[in-house]
Order: sequence, then C-alpha cells, then structure tokens
Amino acid sequence: MYAQEVEIVNPTGLHTRPGNAFVKKAKEFTSTINVIKGEKRANAKSLLTLMKVGCSMGDHVTIEAVGPDEVDAVDGLVAFVATLKD
Repeated sequence: MYAQEVEIVNPTGLHTRPGNAFVKKAKEFTSTINVIKGEKRANAKSLLTLMKVGCSMGDHVTIEAVGPDEVDAVDGLVAFVATLKD
C-alpha cells in the first residue's frame, strides 16, 4: 500500500466535471485506489462513491493505492488533484 495526502484546490472540489476527470485518470491504473476524507472512503474509479465523500475546495484527502502500479497511481493522482482547475 502507498498513500499521500493532497489538498483539493479546484473551486468546485471533486464534483461532477472535475470528479469525472479524476475518475477517468484513476481508471488508467490497475491498482485498487481509494480517496479518504476523515472516516469516509471512496473507490477512486467510481464517480458516485467519490461524490458521496464530498471533496470540497480546501479539504485535505488521502489517496491510497494497492497494486502493481500503486506508486505511479498515487503520485499521478496527487499531481492531478493539485493542479486540477475547473
């Protein structure tokens, strides 16, 4: 398992369009990937579960992955979130 924390900088968080872009990026990796905010955990490859977590601008979330490309997945998604603008 590999994980990193990142701050959501997108003004609309990871909702609808930016959330869909995040899910699309997550699906590029074979590892199991989760987004964790507090006690909530979401499958990063599912927009519905991601939206239930409620990632808003300024929130700090942890992206964790388990699998053969876990480091690339987490590093790639952290970079994606850190620069994602609407």
